[in-house]
Amino acid sequence: MANNVVILLSHSILLLGAFLSALVKNYKTSRLISCLSTILSFFLVLDLSYRYFNNIETTFLSLVIKNWSLFIIDSYAIVMALTSTFVGLLILFYSFDYMSHFDRQNQYYFYVTLFIASMLGLIFSGNLIVMYIFWEITSICSWQLISFYRGNLHLAKGNKAFLVTFLGSALMLLGIAMVYIEHGSFNLVDLKGKQISDILAFFLIVGMIAKSAQLPFHIWLPDAGVAPTPVTALLHAAVLVKIGVYTFGRIFDFTFKILPEFQQFEIVISVLTILVAGFMAFTETDIKRILAYSTISQLGYIFLGFAVNVKISVIGAIFYIVSHALAKAGLFLSAGIVEHNTNERNIHNLGGLSNTMPITSVCFLLCGFSIIGLPIFSGFWGKFFIFKGIIESGRQVTSLFAMIGSVLTLLYILRVYNKVFLGKKRFDVREQSPVMVAVVFILSLFSMCLGLFPKVVLDLIKI
Repeated sequence: MANNVVILLSHSILLLGAFLSALVKNYKTSRLISCLSTILSFFLVLDLSYRYFNNIETTFLSLVIKNWSLFIIDSYAIVMALTSTFVGLLILFYSFDYMSHFDRQNQYYFYVTLFIASMLGLIFSGNLIVMYIFWEITSICSWQLISFYRGNLHLAKGNKAFLVTFLGSALMLLGIAMVYIEHGSFNLVDLKGKQISDILAFFLIVGMIAKSAQLPFHIWLPDAGVAPTPVTALLHAAVLVKIGVYTFGRIFDFTFKILPEFQQFEIVISVLTILVAGFMAFTETDIKRILAYSTISQLGYIFLGFAVNVKISVIGAIFYIVSHALAKAGLFLSAGIVEHNTNERNIHNLGGLSNTMPITSVCFLLCGFSIIGLPIFSGFWGKFFIFKGIIESGRQVTSLFAMIGSVLTLLYILRVYNKVFLGKKRFDVREQSPVMVAVVFILSLFSMCLGLFPKVVLDLIKI
């Protein structure tokens, strides 16, 4: 089977699964269709990766229709596709119990499945227009998922997220139009190595930092915590905010050449995001908002690795996308178990849960260690390579500020763990859902195993 056919088939299965899950009225059938379509898509991506890395088809493949390059395949896209479908699938399993008592589950599974399909479409896009179409579909899905409960507050926060990201994407569309005016093509293959101006690069980057909630567009992501926990895990860990960093790397590291002064602008924005969001995470009391600001700060490291744009820092950025997706999904879903059983999100009103929820407690700590970047955890390697690249590029001051951000990460993760799982017991609750706990356990296990065996991912990153 040709690689481009595999991509088309995986997209078609997910899209079909999304629409079928919306049409059926039985909620159990809806979630089964959503889950099966995601499983099939994941295995198709696995097959694609096997073919690519074993040189079964050795050429750089692109499906071209009337001079429009629709899909491309490289190791960067494959790593992102494997991560997104795997974490997305685990979040779907978690949703079975978490969402079981809510109405409109068919709508939920429709938007989640369409979300994952759109992410795959964007990852493999070989054309700026195709990429933008999938970009906007993810915005619509996130808007509906954040507003899922349909209360006034939820609708307001969903509208806020949509408007902020739409503002960025509108400017990005203007940048895409300018690319065509300057270079006469939307195809990434044709644009590879082309020089672009600072103003064009600025319009493109605004959309990316808005989608990834980097400064000054960070305001929407903490408010998205009003959504169901599986949705916030999907937004933070698996799909939405990763779109911005993926596109940033694809455009500014693997396609265009940019001027040195714009590179410095990218680095400054990344460092400010790391520090400001880190301080804000340390001052919050809502566990989901703390983790949201943590996401913003940690994505700053990924942007920084791409912005420095030396080989080792880019490898670190890609590796940290994978490790952050696993660990942050584990943290959010652990917080979801806590909220699901206690109906409480304020860390000052929680405590002592390690006695009654021991597995969740350990899994939260292991995923937290990965986000901090402690050795033997996967987050360590991503941050290590990013820091190594920063120092190799001669930016010692930048590395110092980034290190301060790591100290802040240590402080707010341990603060949450201490407040929620240690100290005086305030709730006598148990881990009621084996499926939800199993998903968190798998994510924490992978976070540790990829730290012990980083070559599993590093061997896939070929740049």
